Amino acid sequence: MKRLLIIGIGAGDPDHLTLQAVKAIAATDVFLVVDKGEVKQELVQLRQDLIHEHGRAPYRIAEARDPERDRSAAAYTEAVADWRARRAVACEALIRKLGDDETGAFLVWGDPGVYDSTLAIVEEILRRANVTFEYEVIPGISSVAALTARHRIGLTRVGRPVHLTTGRRLAEQGATADDMVVMLDAHCSFAALPGHHIYWGAYLGTPDEILVSGPVAEVGDRIRELRAEARARKGWIMDTYLLRRPDKDGDG
Repeated sequence: MKRLLIIGIGAGDPDHLTLQAVKAIAATDVFLVVDKGEVKQELVQLRQDLIHEHGRAPYRIAEARDPERDRSAAAYTEAVADWRARRAVACEALIRKLGDDETGAFLVWGDPGVYDSTLAIVEEILRRANVTFEYEVIPGISSVAALTARHRIGLTRVGRPVHLTTGRRLAEQGATADDMVVMLDAHCSFAALPGHHIYWGAYLGTPDEILVSGPVAEVGDRIRELRAEARARKGWIMDTYLLRRPDKDGDG
C-alpha cells in the first residue's frame, strides 16, 4: 500500500518544524512538490532546504507544475473549484510515481488544516478511486500562530469567538465578530473598519517578515503602502491579520 504524509512545515521559519515533522521527513521516500513557478521559486527552495537537512538518503523528489487559477473570472467559487480539480490531477500524477510500499510526502506551508486545500484535494483523489493509498496528517505552526506570537498577543479574549475569514468575505459582510482573523486580503478590506485595531503580518517567519499593529485609522495607509511595495518587489505576498474591536474602555 502506498503511504502519503501531509506534513505541516510552519509559516516560513525553518525552526517552525516540529519534532514530529522532522521524523516524518526522515521517513519519506519520495517528496512530492507542486511548483508554483519562478515567481515563488524561493518557496520551493525553502522546502528543498528542509528536505536536504532532514531527509534520509536515498530519497527522490517528484515535481509537477501548479495549474494557474483564473483570477479574472467573475465567479470566484467556481474558479477555485476548477483550479482545485486541475491541481488534483497534478497531485494524483505525483502520487502515482510512488512505488508499492513507498512513503510520499507533501510539505505544506503552515498547518494543513488551516486555510489550505491539500486535504480536500487528497480526499478528492481518493474518491476518484484511480489510485489507492493511506495518508496521515502532521500538524504544523500556522501563519495565525506565527502572527500572534510575533505580535505577542492572545488569539482569543474571554467569552468571545474568533472568526476566521477572507478579505473577500470581510468586504461583503463587514465585522462578524469582535475578533477576526483575515487571510490574504488583496484589497485591504480592513480600511472599512477604522475603529478596529489591526495586527498585520506578511512573509511571517521569513527574513522578509513585515509586522505592523495599531488602530486601523492610524496604520491602515501604511499597511496598504507596505503591502503594495512588497508585492511589487517580490512578485507575490502572503499575509494575514487579526482585526480586533476594542473594548468600550479602549482596551484592544
